[in-house]
Amino acid sequence: MYSTLFITFAVAAIVSFLATPLAIKIAPKIGAMDIPKDSRRMHTKAMPRFGGMAIFLGCTIAMMVFLEFDHRIPIIALGGALIYLLGVVDDLKNLPAKVKFIGQFAVAILMYSLNIRITFITNFFGEGNSQLGALLCLVVTVIWIVGITNTINLIDGLDGLAAGTTAIASLCISYVAYIHGTYLVCGAMLALAGGALGFLPFNFYPAKIFMGDGGSLYLGFMLGTLSILGTVKSATLVAVIIPVLVLGVPIFDTMFAIFRRFVNKKPIMEADKGHLHHRLMSLGYGQRRATLMLYGISAIMGVAAVTYSRGLFVETAGLAAVTMMFIYVFLTDVNNTIPKIRNSGK
Repeated sequence: MYSTLFITFAVAAIVSFLATPLAIKIAPKIGAMDIPKDSRRMHTKAMPRFGGMAIFLGCTIAMMVFLEFDHRIPIIALGGALIYLLGVVDDLKNLPAKVKFIGQFAVAILMYSLNIRITFITNFFGEGNSQLGALLCLVVTVIWIVGITNTINLIDGLDGLAAGTTAIASLCISYVAYIHGTYLVCGAMLALAGGALGFLPFNFYPAKIFMGDGGSLYLGFMLGTLSILGTVKSATLVAVIIPVLVLGVPIFDTMFAIFRRFVNKKPIMEADKGHLHHRLMSLGYGQRRATLMLYGISAIMGVAAVTYSRGLFVETAGLAAVTMMFIYVFLTDVNNTIPKIRNSGK
C-alpha cells in the first residue's frame, strides 16, 4: 500500500513535469496565450496559459493506472475531463460567465447521477424521508462541486498560488484520509498533489506558463469531487468539514469577493482587485512573498484540519484564530504602506 501511494504521487508529478514544456510550445500555436489587457493582470507580457494540460495528464494517468480498482475513479476522471475541456474552450474563446456556470452545473449533476454525492444528508433524514433527503443531497452536492471548482479558479491570480494551494490542500486531505484508513481518497489526493507540484516549478514566480482556466477549474473540480469520496465511508458531516478547513482561506476569499461585489452592486463574476493576494501586493510584498505568505496560511488551516480529524478541537480553534488574525491584517491594512528603513548613519 505504501509503495502504491508513493508511486501514484511520483508518476503524477513526473508526467506533469515532463508535459509542461510541451504545453509551453503548444500554447502559442493554438492561441492559448494570456495577453495583459488591464491593471488587474500581474504580468506585462503575453504568457502561454495551457499548463492545465500537464496537470490534467499527470493526475488522470496516475489515477487511472494505480486506482482503477474502484469504479468511482473513472467517473470522476470523466467529470474532470469535461471540466478541463470547458476550461480550455474558455481559454481559447473567452466564454460568457453564464455559459461556464451552466457547463459546471451540468457536470456536477452528472456526477450526482453517477452516485458521486454527499451522502450524510440522506442518512440523516433516513429512509422515511428519502425524497426530501435526496433533493437536499442533490442541491448540496451540486453547490459543493461548483463552489469548490470556482474557489480555486478565483484565487489563480499570482504565479504559483493556485497550484501550490491545491497541493497543500491535497496533501493535508490525503494525510487525514490515510490515518483514517480511506486509502482511495489518499491515493487520489496524492495524484492531484503530484500533478500540481510537477507543474509548479514552471509556474512559480517568475512563471514561464499559466495553468489557464482549464487547469484551475480542473484542480477545483477534482478537490471537490475527491473530497466527497470521504463522506461515503464515514457518512457524517465531519468528512465535509475537513476539506472546508483545508480550503478555509480560498473559501473565505471567495465568499468575501461575492459579498464585496454584491454590496458594490457589481456582477458577482466580474473580476476585481480585492482578493487577498491583490491586497498583499498593495502592501508591497511582491508576488513571491505574497504567494509564500498565503501558502503558510493555507498550511496552518491544513494542520487545523488534521487536528480536527483527531478530535483536538481546542487546537483546531486556536489555529483557525491565528488564520483569522492574519486575514484581518490583510483586509484592514491595505491602505497602509510598508515604512522604508531610513539610514540613521549607524
